[in-house]
Amino acid sequence: MNTYVTKGSEVKQEWLLIDASGHTLGRLASEIASILRGKHKVNYAPNLDLGDYVVVVNATKIVVSGNRLNDKMYRRHTGFPGGLIEIPLKTMLERHPDRVIKFAVRGMLPKTKLGRKMLKKLKVYPGADHPHDAQTPRLLDNLQKVG
Repeated sequence: MNTYVTKGSEVKQEWLLIDASGHTLGRLASEIASILRGKHKVNYAPNLDLGDYVVVVNATKIVVSGNRLNDKMYRRHTGFPGGLIEIPLKTMLERHPDRVIKFAVRGMLPKTKLGRKMLKKLKVYPGADHPHDAQTPRLLDNLQKVG
């Protein structure tokens, strides 16, 4: 009996729609990262991009626990002395709610060319509207909500 190896030409990717309202940020991000990698499929292979496209709507309505809104900081550096810029999660949710989910998912994907390719299949929108109606995304509603 031989081991079956999935080929890149056999990959069938579908579009999934996730409503982020009421979901915890980290738990939602780990589910999305698993879908983007293709781990939910039977023919999963770590060296291939088997994952599906994910459209996330209502990114402004995610939930975080504890005092994380004020304590969690997004940091970047300009490259100049004293150029550290810190933005709290609360401010980031007000200005760019799509980036919050994207940064969380990016940290859970491989740090390689393949991981960057997987991240391009994630589409995040702050409201309920999205421009991907032509792809007919299937609603994924079996994710665990808070409360």
